[in-house]
Amino acid sequence: MAVDRSLKSGDILPEDAAEAILVGRVWSETAGGPCPVLVRAGRVLDLTSISATSAGLLEMDGIATRLAQASDLPDLGSVDDFLSGKSGRLLAPIDLQAVKAAGVTFADSMLERVIEEQAKGDSGRAQAIRGQLAPVLGDSLRGVVAGSEQAAKVKGLLQEMGLWSQYLEVGIGPDAEIFTKAQPMASVACGDMVGIHPISQWNNPEPEIVLAVRSNGTIVGATLGNDVNLRDVEGRSALLLGKAKDNNASCAIGPFIRLFDERFTIDVLRKVRVALVVRGEDGFEMTGESPMKAISRTPENLVAQLRNRNHQYPDGAVLFLGTMFAPVKDRRGAGLGFTHEVGDRVEISTPKLGRLVNWVDRTDACPEWTFGTRALFANLARRGLLDQV
Repeated sequence: MAVDRSLKSGDILPEDAAEAILVGRVWSETAGGPCPVLVRAGRVLDLTSISATSAGLLEMDGIATRLAQASDLPDLGSVDDFLSGKSGRLLAPIDLQAVKAAGVTFADSMLERVIEEQAKGDSGRAQAIRGQLAPVLGDSLRGVVAGSEQAAKVKGLLQEMGLWSQYLEVGIGPDAEIFTKAQPMASVACGDMVGIHPISQWNNPEPEIVLAVRSNGTIVGATLGNDVNLRDVEGRSALLLGKAKDNNASCAIGPFIRLFDERFTIDVLRKVRVALVVRGEDGFEMTGESPMKAISRTPENLVAQLRNRNHQYPDGAVLFLGTMFAPVKDRRGAGLGFTHEVGDRVEISTPKLGRLVNWVDRTDACPEWTFGTRALFANLARRGLLDQV
């Protein structure tokens, strides 16, 4: 029986979409290419007359106010039209921005990274190691503010116990782990396939809040992301982080970026809870939740470590804030924990940002990434939009 992979606008939009300023990107059959868009009242409105790129759009001063007041924007169709393929398709809501991620920012995920390290990527050893480490590390790490005097004391204690780890260093030490998740233009959208490398037998989704950051470091909005992770690969060696994180279709972002305004602020974002649901074609189901209030570093601190006098992003960036959810529910056998199977439906949601939905396949079965920066500029040139970048 064919699996129903259809989506409706009600499945993905925020609960208060009527009040939200939602920007994104679509491939429009009418326009003949990618368009930055504003989603209003279920309609997809073309913003290429303001900026032909998402990066350029988010660099504009007062863009949230400008879009809230904008009228007479060309209507490309409904959100449902793009979800069904009638008018085109959704794209990840970013284009030229760098795609960065912060790792090990929640106590529970710190523990799981240490377990991966100790297990050397062998999922069969994880349960026993978890039983040994959880009573000690779990209690020590909860509530610790990264880089604080308390964190330094915990570090000293764990070193004396022989339990210190490179993951704890970036988790509660002064310097955050900030890495490149994917190349600009490589992220997939809501409704697309997400990829698991065929060499991996122990992997998981990572549901995260993703910040939209201007080139000057200003946080202008947020969206949802799936930082797909290969636990066995990174567990073998932290130097394999690139292979564990950056693969074909391994980065999903969307459905839309919600811009900050008087209703949706960074303080509202601090209180959100990010939910995860994984449903397999084998009947398996797993749920979880990550409260942002449990993060060990503030979003502002992570952005300051991303973008500063020592490191700039002239086209802006998006930053995954990390996850506390490292699934341990057994799937392939007792003590083996969770891993993906082809066909899994992955839902990442929070009421203020909507729902990011993807289906799992192997990276070598997902569509190849072929539309990069040169292709974007060639398309914009044909449409006479280079002066709008």
